[in-house]
Amino acid sequence: MRLSLLALLARGPAHGYELKQDLEKLLGTAYPQPNVGQIYVTLGRLEKAGLIAGEDVEQASRPNKRIYVLTDAGREAVLAWFEETTDEPRVRDEFFMKLALAQHTGMADRIALINRQRRQYLNTMRQLSKLSTADDGDEGDNRIAQLLIEGAILHLQADLDWLERCQEELE
Repeated sequence: MRLSLLALLARGPAHGYELKQDLEKLLGTAYPQPNVGQIYVTLGRLEKAGLIAGEDVEQASRPNKRIYVLTDAGREAVLAWFEETTDEPRVRDEFFMKLALAQHTGMADRIALINRQRRQYLNTMRQLSKLSTADDGDEGDNRIAQLLIEGAILHLQADLDWLERCQEELE
């Protein structure tokens, strides 16, 4: 979340709740909604690290709000982040660890584990497909959110293919 908030602040000054709304609008309902408390904690840490600067702004009928701006160090961190590649594939996969340990411990049936996980992936795909086809105002026009959903569905399809391969190998 740190670098996402820094990137949003590259557009200009904002307070925590605005950043939360920006993330929600950009990423849509498929992406886990950010917790505003987590955002403010992260902003505090970014400020202590010198990546952003905060200033309290008085409001007439409300408590003061803190507006944050990106510092030069913050801008450099965002630029470096955009230059980095993302580490993939997932080698440390919790499901695979369960699968590997099932026979070793004798506590679970590997095929039953695969079938349960397959059902979970299929249910998740159905939920994502519903989100993808839902047309609720801005969400239907948000191409970034649609791409996120499409990517998640493609990852799930690959996971389903891999589960099929695991089952073939273990039967």
